Amino acid sequence: MFAALSACQVQLHDLEPPRSQFELTRIQARAFDTTDRDKALRAVIVALQDLGFVIDRANDTNGSVRGIKLDDYLLNITVTVRPQGGSRTVVRANVRYNVTPVFAPEPYQQFFAALSRAIALEARAVD
Repeated sequence: MFAALSACQVQLHDLEPPRSQFELTRIQARAFDTTDRDKALRAVIVALQDLGFVIDRANDTNGSVRGIKLDDYLLNITVTVRPQGGSRTVVRANVRYNVTPVFAPEPYQQFFAALSRAIALEARAVD
């Protein structure tokens, strides 16, 4: 569907919501084994930039980042980062094609793959 969240056409079935809230959360959210929210936010920014998004809003206070991509359409993604328990961080993404939410799993899978790589690189970085 999206080549690295890019210029392919969105199909109508990609805009249909999943059957349950559980299924939607499973598509849109991942937990990572880190407690450092700042590093997770930096990794989100790196992942979005690697996928060709321009960061137009980042808010450290509420742990959110928004990126946009323009290429004959508007694709935007909003990502929130929040702690879960004492040892994990949950990252949740919401993708919109123009103004319509995207529910297909592929763009989320691509984002989380890029984010996993960015978090791994961030973990190896020397402060």
